[in-house]
Amino acid sequence: MEAKEKVILTGDRPTGRLHIGHYVGSLRRRVELQNSGLYDKIFIFEADAQALTDNIENPEKVRQNVIEVALDYLAAGLDPAKSTLFIQSQIPELCELSFYFMDLVSVSRLQRNPTVKTEIQMRGFGGESIPVGFFTYPISQAADITLFKATTVPVGEDQEPMLEQCREIVRRFNHIYGDTLVEPNILLPDNAACLRLPGTDGKAKMSKSLGNCIYLSDTADEVTKKVKGMYTDPTHLQVSDPGHLEGNTVFTYLDAFCQDAQVNAMFPEYETLQDMKDHYTRGGLGDMKCKKLLTSVLQDTLEPMRLRRAEFEKDIPAVYEILRKGCEKARETAVQTMDEVRRAMKINYFDDAALIAEQSARFTK
Repeated sequence: MEAKEKVILTGDRPTGRLHIGHYVGSLRRRVELQNSGLYDKIFIFEADAQALTDNIENPEKVRQNVIEVALDYLAAGLDPAKSTLFIQSQIPELCELSFYFMDLVSVSRLQRNPTVKTEIQMRGFGGESIPVGFFTYPISQAADITLFKATTVPVGEDQEPMLEQCREIVRRFNHIYGDTLVEPNILLPDNAACLRLPGTDGKAKMSKSLGNCIYLSDTADEVTKKVKGMYTDPTHLQVSDPGHLEGNTVFTYLDAFCQDAQVNAMFPEYETLQDMKDHYTRGGLGDMKCKKLLTSVLQDTLEPMRLRRAEFEKDIPAVYEILRKGCEKARETAVQTMDEVRRAMKINYFDDAALIAEQSARFTK
């Protein structure tokens, strides 16, 4: 189906505070898109129902983090006047659409999804211990996207297999029931360093569960401490030694956050970040000097968020009210889409006057 509107949809699982990996991977882009004026609607949601699939015995963890993620959204610059912020579990139509989508996807197709495989391994699920809700979350994610007729989904590259599965579901639904749902496109970060920001320990991905995150809400002292302890180049033992950039988290973070003007302002001997990199690779530049720059850059990025967050924290009931109103607005779209889905699937029995008349005529002959 060709979309009539340009619609953004994306979200996060409220299992903890958001970190800078979330920020460069998607959240920063969301704020830019929100302020660009290029999109008709923007939906940002907290996937609490999906978070419960592997936190079913710890619902309080999800419950507490709903407000933490909301504060991170607002602190980062998401504006409820421009973006609809809502909570997944408060939109019952999502469950209904997920149920219908389950008939369109095979078990073997879900098993082949690379993102599902990775997430299962990360959580230590084995064989028959995988919760059905967790195993089928590509289906529920497809419902999240299609219920709001999203045309664009800004996420990190690890979610690309999920978007492809969503497109498959849309194509199959439209083939069977007629042109009803919109096929979405993925929007990846335009900075290669932001595609998958590694953890401070050099692990492949920044993850709350691995404890290698710098959070958007971290204090200045916490950020300074974490940067000092960051993984760099283990072979760079002396300042005079040539350093390596590949796998060096400090330079990966600088690529993601730093502007040339920030480098020059702190160290006038360098015009650009590339000049600093060149010095590091030929030797003569110590890791602590690089970390000093990164600390300054991250503080410049995070300090405005800390200040905005502190203001929103003064009135938590108002934040819940923002979410409540967002849920009401999101449901308006959800109800409309489900009406179209039911008509396409021919399960709108009580709204189909022609069907009632036809059956009436049939039995009164």
